[in-house]
Amino acid sequence: MERQRISIDPITRLEGHGKIEIFLNEEGEVENTYFQIPELRGFERFCVGRPIEEMALLTNRICGVCPEAHHMAAAKAADAAYHVTLPRTAKLLRELLYSAFFVTDHTTHFYALGGPDFILGPDAPVADRNILGVIHKVGLEIGGQVIQARKYGHNVIEMIGGRKVHPCSAIPGGQTTGINEEQRQEIEKMGRWAIDFAQFSLKIFDDIVLGNKAYLDLILGDIYTHATYYIGTVDDNNHVNFYDGKVSVMSPDGKRIGKYAASEYTDWIAERVEPWSYIKFPYLKKVGWKGFVDGKDSGVYMATPLSRLNASDGMATPRAQAEFEKFYAALGGKPVHQRLATHWARLIELLYAAERWVELATDPEITSDNFHTVPTEKPTEGVGIVEAPRGTLTHHYWTDERGIVTKANLIVGTTNNMASIAMSTKKAAQNLIKKGVKVTEPTLNMIEMAFRAYDPCFGCATHALPGQMPLQLTIHDADGTILDVVTRD
Repeated sequence: MERQRISIDPITRLEGHGKIEIFLNEEGEVENTYFQIPELRGFERFCVGRPIEEMALLTNRICGVCPEAHHMAAAKAADAAYHVTLPRTAKLLRELLYSAFFVTDHTTHFYALGGPDFILGPDAPVADRNILGVIHKVGLEIGGQVIQARKYGHNVIEMIGGRKVHPCSAIPGGQTTGINEEQRQEIEKMGRWAIDFAQFSLKIFDDIVLGNKAYLDLILGDIYTHATYYIGTVDDNNHVNFYDGKVSVMSPDGKRIGKYAASEYTDWIAERVEPWSYIKFPYLKKVGWKGFVDGKDSGVYMATPLSRLNASDGMATPRAQAEFEKFYAALGGKPVHQRLATHWARLIELLYAAERWVELATDPEITSDNFHTVPTEKPTEGVGIVEAPRGTLTHHYWTDERGIVTKANLIVGTTNNMASIAMSTKKAAQNLIKKGVKVTEPTLNMIEMAFRAYDPCFGCATHALPGQMPLQLTIHDADGTILDVVTRD
């Protein structure tokens, strides 16, 4: 029997572009699977030669889905480079914007990207597995609430950030503007609505997904399970925080092996490249790279909503904490290694973000006019870290004495997960494609579900190490026969 190749190109319901190449051996079993990112984006190089205060504006153009994440990480890096401490009100405003952003983004993924696989089922007709199909299943009224949740979130982003998309208000030392009492009241009202919406979304998940034994078996099954390390930002109480704190690192057996501040990330995270993808593969430096394998001896880690819950001791708001406890009680305790449980974890974070939104909107200092400290020191080097919806986001800039960027390094949320995604798609393919079993479209969709749990954004994550651009050109004739292969390394 000849070797076979199955291509899923393009993969669907993600940001950016990717493909999955599955190679079968002569027996018809999966020999290897490659999750490939064929696009090259060079934002790390674009940053060089620009003032560091422009990074919060320039890098948020990397992506139209999560520009707020890049805006905040770059702004925090600029704060660090200028050695300036923000007034408390500036921190409150930034985190308030960021909490509203998390509500919009998690809503998008659950209802439009990940949700169709569960609400409609992985074997539903292709034409139905989308946001319109979800709305048809759950009802037009719920579809309206999804739109309202995103509208309210973007209203807050515009009030604080200056624009609904690509905010522009964070500058070294704080914010360009604050909010007044009338705006505060409106933001609070929208936040309280968002709490109800988040609880409603969790009820949908409970009824449709957890109430369906077939779905629950799929979540708990081995197909989508990997025992890796987990990272996520936590506050001083080791509770999940999206905007500020230290990054907690948890081992596969549920033990915290340490926490690191933004300036210490190079002590913990290293990156490697593979010839078959433009994306980089980070791993835990203290453990080491052992290849695309899981287990305690492998430095592969994950950074997602599930990872943040695993790496923390709980949630910092009461309703989300109750859901956190329910989550681990239902799934057998910490850590949870089943990747599809990320969808549930994402909804718990949605509730936390909404609760935090209201906490910040009702803080007495949120309307203070003390929202900026003018930097007075010469800029040097700065690192900023926030939790993007897809994982820990790191911006690192080196500058000259004028504040001009001389070098930049970005480790994007999705980039953290690339080794895990490669492992997950391979394991799913090996479990679902067997000798003598016909490969159907629902089968391929279930392989795609392996990466979809990570909510990947490859538009953000795709970079190449400076000076390297591996390229392979395969020339076919009209019948598909390979005539020549040209490689540039």
